[in-house]
Amino acid sequence: MAHIPYVDYDQAQGLLARLYRTYDRGDGRLDNIIRIHSLNPRSLRDHVELYAHLMRGRSPLSRVRREMLAVAVSSINDCFY
Repeated sequence: MAHIPYVDYDQAQGLLARLYRTYDRGDGRLDNIIRIHSLNPRSLRDHVELYAHLMRGRSPLSRVRREMLAVAVSSINDCFY
C-alpha cells in the first residue's frame, strides 16, 4: 500500500484545522480520503464539494444508484471503499 504523508488532526492550523473540524466524524477522527488532502487544504475542500455535488446534486440517478455505482467501481478496482 502506498504511503501518503498527512498533517495530524492536532497539528492542523488555519484553513486545514477548520476543514478538519467540519469534516471529522464528531470525535476528532477523519476518513483517510480527507487526511490525504491535508498538504493542500484547498484540494480537500474542493474534493468534498465535488463529492457532495456528484452524490447529492441533481441527477437522473437516485442517491442509492450512485452509491451502488461507487461501490461497484471500488470493488472492480480492488479498493476497500
